[in-house]
Amino acid sequence: MKLYLTPRGWSLADHIALHEAGLTFDRIRVDLRTKRTEDGGDYHEVNSKGYVPALVLDDGQLLTENVAILSWVAERAPKLAPAGDLGRIRLIETLAFIGSELHKPFVRHFFPTSDAEKKVAEDAIHRRLAFVAERVRGDYLFGSEASVADAYLYVMLRWARMQELQIPEPLPAFGLRMEARPAVRQALRHEGLT
Repeated sequence: MKLYLTPRGWSLADHIALHEAGLTFDRIRVDLRTKRTEDGGDYHEVNSKGYVPALVLDDGQLLTENVAILSWVAERAPKLAPAGDLGRIRLIETLAFIGSELHKPFVRHFFPTSDAEKKVAEDAIHRRLAFVAERVRGDYLFGSEASVADAYLYVMLRWARMQELQIPEPLPAFGLRMEARPAVRQALRHEGLT
């Protein structure tokens, strides 16, 4: 299995989740500006979308998009998803929210076309982080155990810190708990972020 990633990018969530699941995989860095892999290959030949993440399974099938990859990981490691009748659905609901409502404004915040657009994105980030903060149910999003959604939220919090944005309680402590996890430390080390 091969995970195509860009350090500091949203692919970090998949990197963390794969380690949390104890799955064996190779990591291949992608330069998103040039669309070249670390060995000089054309990344478009792997993922015609041209962005990360991409996960090539052992049988050659390709998975893209954080929601799909993180859901796939949780299916292989059920401990990384909330339990209960609606556990899988709540996981997808949370992943979709993080991906569409939190992740997207960060992209606009990083690459604004104007100061006004950056301000709109920042306001959206604050509102959506506050929404998430109100729903944390224990040490992690779904209670006492980490899920693949926690890995994705952790990446968003790293970005908020990088942009010096205010992070509402209890999310700063959540971020510290995530950083203490061996899988997170391992992914950060692999990506040269420690």
